[in-house]
Amino acid sequence: MDCIATFDTTHMALFFEKSCRSVGLKVKIVPVPREISSSCGLACSYPCEDEEKVRSIAAEKAIEVSDYHRL
Repeated sequence: MDCIATFDTTHMALFFEKSCRSVGLKVKIVPVPREISSSCGLACSYPCEDEEKVRSIAAEKAIEVSDYHRL
């Protein structure tokens, strides 16, 4: 199952992707699904089993995540 992190800005989405990939996590930039709203239109998809690691990286790097979703 994949999870999605949404962002208010494109900059935060790209910074999140780069930060997660730098520690070996599998993340990718995807369009925000229609049922989920985001002002920048970009989200990052990642395996749900990496949720704790992803949230930890976001907190450590002060990345502003709008919300986390399970698909």
